[in-house]
Amino acid sequence: MVAVEGMNERLNKLRAAVLGANDGIVSTAAVVVGVAGATPNVPAIATAGIAALIGGAVSMALGEYVSVSSQRDMENAFIERELELHKEDPHEEFEHLVAGYVASGLSSKTALKVAKERTAEDPIKAHLEMHYGIDEDDLANPWSAAIASFISFFLGALLPLAAVLLPPDSWRVASTFIVTLVALAATGAVSARIGGASVTRAVLRLVIGGALGLAITFGAGWVFGTTAL
Repeated sequence: MVAVEGMNERLNKLRAAVLGANDGIVSTAAVVVGVAGATPNVPAIATAGIAALIGGAVSMALGEYVSVSSQRDMENAFIERELELHKEDPHEEFEHLVAGYVASGLSSKTALKVAKERTAEDPIKAHLEMHYGIDEDDLANPWSAAIASFISFFLGALLPLAAVLLPPDSWRVASTFIVTLVALAATGAVSARIGGASVTRAVLRLVIGGALGLAITFGAGWVFGTTAL
């Protein structure tokens, strides 16, 4: 029988993919625009862009792996703690569960009934969900998050890299700005829908921030190129 991927794991991979794509777009665009501001030399721009793409994808994957691994270690520690507490005094743990349901808004009678039904099925799972919001059968996987982050960063970084290398010299910077801001608007809309936030606010935040970042890096590259090269 094939195991069905849990909702938490699917959301974890989707979150990593959206963040990875967003970082890939922004960081690579900033690098290539900054270099393009300093020099029109295509091999130099391409080398910097490719280095940013590969280095960024690896760094993003490693960061995601470490972050999710730390989260999973903490969740496993909670699971071990609940196992020990239930082993030491299951009655007291049951009372804590009832108290938790009462604190969540249930009446004492309903809380007692729910606690009995939940602990009859799986007492540890009931405690983890009530006290920590954890489903021990649906913990985040650091490897899947790292892979999703790496792939999405790589694909996101390809957009500004292609935008700066493919057009004629006079259009390199302008096309990179346009492609980057459109891509940021798309990732902003997706991330807002995932989090249930305002799409308009998320898109404007990313587009304005991205435009400022690109303008600053291009300006820095231009100043450096005119004074040092």
